[in-house]
Amino acid sequence: MQPRRFARELALLGMSQLDNNKPSVIASQELDKLVTSAVRSLAGEVQDALEVASGEVQQGQDQLLASETRASSIDDARASLQTALEKTQSAINRLGSALQMPEMIQLSNRKEIRSYAIELISVTAKHRVDVDAELDEAMVSWQVKRLPRIDRDILRIAVVEMKYLGVPDRVVINEAIEIAKRYSDEDGFRFVNGVLRRWVNRFLHPVESAPDDADAAEIPLPLNADAEPPLG
Repeated sequence: MQPRRFARELALLGMSQLDNNKPSVIASQELDKLVTSAVRSLAGEVQDALEVASGEVQQGQDQLLASETRASSIDDARASLQTALEKTQSAINRLGSALQMPEMIQLSNRKEIRSYAIELISVTAKHRVDVDAELDEAMVSWQVKRLPRIDRDILRIAVVEMKYLGVPDRVVINEAIEIAKRYSDEDGFRFVNGVLRRWVNRFLHPVESAPDDADAAEIPLPLNADAEPPLG
């Protein structure tokens, strides 16, 4: 995993533990505790992923048995086999994610990663009011406070990186999309993509005729984004 992306994920998990009424300036000791708690939550994800994957493998085996012994027709057997394959594929995907966790936990000890995660949390807290106001304006008929917590924080971090930390917008949006695919719901990444594109068109690179809300939310950003500099 790219170090900067992992720092973003740590910041996202750390921010999930912040009270919205927290002051805009957070003590450095508390920031470090937030990142440490984020690492612990990743460790818990490993166990959860393994348990769910184990259950899905068992369900897949049950469906295979059903296709062999209880199916009354070829169509029934095919349906049971398809369900078994889907459960097995889901289990494989979960195991793949779980196998990445030890590396991620190890990466969290790197000074530059923790420093960037802490910077993201700190700058986001400091400028949250202004960032939320701009996101509200970009969304037009929606408000940040009504969004699911995970989507809200993904958007905030992305705007902070573009506006205050100078990270290229294409890099930031692509990274936000990938993080939303991991942590948000099935359509969350499309929503994040659409909102950030509208924010860029309105505040970062103003244009006379930005795409309307529906089009912006549906057009995926190219994944061959500009390279970003390494941490350090």
